[in-house]
Amino acid sequence: MIEKLPTLVLVGRPNVGKSTLFNYLTGTRDALVADLPGLTRDRQYGTGKFEQHHFVVVDTGGLMPESQDPLAELAEDQARMALDEADHILFVVDSQAGLTPSDSLIARELRKRGKPLTLLANKAEGREKASAQADFFQLGLGDPLPISAEKGQGVAAVLRKVLADFAPVELPEEDEEGPIRVAIIGRPNVGKSTLINRLLGEDRVLAANVPGTTRDAISVAFEYDGQAYQLIDTAGVRRRARVWEGVEKLSIVKTLQAIERAHVVIAIIDAQGDIGEQDARLLGLVAQRGRAMILAVNKWDGLSAADRERAKYQVELKMPFLDYAPTLYISALHGSGLREVMEAVQVAHAATMRELPTAEVTRVLEEAVQAHQPPAVLGRRIKLRYAHQGGKNPPRIVVHGNQTDKLPEAYKRYLANRFRAAFKLVGVPLLLSFKTSDNPYKDKKNQLSGRQIKKRRRLMARVKGR
Repeated sequence: MIEKLPTLVLVGRPNVGKSTLFNYLTGTRDALVADLPGLTRDRQYGTGKFEQHHFVVVDTGGLMPESQDPLAELAEDQARMALDEADHILFVVDSQAGLTPSDSLIARELRKRGKPLTLLANKAEGREKASAQADFFQLGLGDPLPISAEKGQGVAAVLRKVLADFAPVELPEEDEEGPIRVAIIGRPNVGKSTLINRLLGEDRVLAANVPGTTRDAISVAFEYDGQAYQLIDTAGVRRRARVWEGVEKLSIVKTLQAIERAHVVIAIIDAQGDIGEQDARLLGLVAQRGRAMILAVNKWDGLSAADRERAKYQVELKMPFLDYAPTLYISALHGSGLREVMEAVQVAHAATMRELPTAEVTRVLEEAVQAHQPPAVLGRRIKLRYAHQGGKNPPRIVVHGNQTDKLPEAYKRYLANRFRAAFKLVGVPLLLSFKTSDNPYKDKKNQLSGRQIKKRRRLMARVKGR
């Protein structure tokens, strides 16, 4: 299990390269990287492998002892929670910037914890070892190890030294499907992080009444009713015209990537705000990607009866294309409706990953055709012969027949509804593909037998005689 793996925690002041090192150690691009201080705020977990060792690595927001920013203080709280879990601390400093007062303050705090620690002088590419180390001996944390997180220089030596104290752990074989991946999306400040914290029962991700608090896509392991989940908290998505910062553009890309790899998406809407075009566009994007979806209307507590009716009317009016997605009314802050949300996630995941036997799919198609025949085209009846499953997440059904390209959209919706009802596909869009069988003789000239040729000549002679 992952709890038995050694946990390496990356700490340091902002913009020293912790997220770059995290991505290198995990072999991913999960951590958001840009040349801006304070970019990382939540703690991000990942797993890495070096030689015979597996380990957990935790990226944290920069420690800023002298900052008065409330969000920076919340990020520091997240970093300290990670330090409590650490088996070994990797203290990252910037060898190009040299020693700063913040480095000294952080070193003092880390020394009090008494945990195994390695000092890493990052951004040392192209510099002599003595030059990269010189300023940091006075921290009293042992020899600084010069590395380049961007190029990977010196990282292998660090891991060999750090992991020597831990016995190699054999990872158990993973379940075929693994955890259910659930992405939580919505506009800024609708309660995405609050929902995750409420489900976990702890302040795992930053939640503040400030739009844009979450910047990265934060993945959190979670278990509910014996089922493993991977919750992905995403940055809020605003209208393109309001996206100014490059960081926010990167955050939106991370959100889209989270949608792409999710099994189920929980889309959160603020019942106390204006349910508008931006919500519809974002949810339309999820539908276009074919992801199973739960619509959670948040901040339902404290609304008057009139406001609740208004919110329900707005959802029905602006999102008619989400008739397949269950709509639940919740309060992430107080926890009301969250059990129903998780039950709906389980149902939607089962639907999007369901195996549909070809015999059953064809039977449902035949029953649908018998109940309501396809319309005739230029006097010729459209024939639908058989169907089979063409994929999962989302489920796709391929229907074979003749003239299928001439099927009206209304009849395609009719078939989709019949399949959805027969297989109980709740919370997931069903994709239908139609294939027309080619006539094997359409390009072949009919070869006449000798008898047919003689008969044809007699007929031609008779016509000419007339």
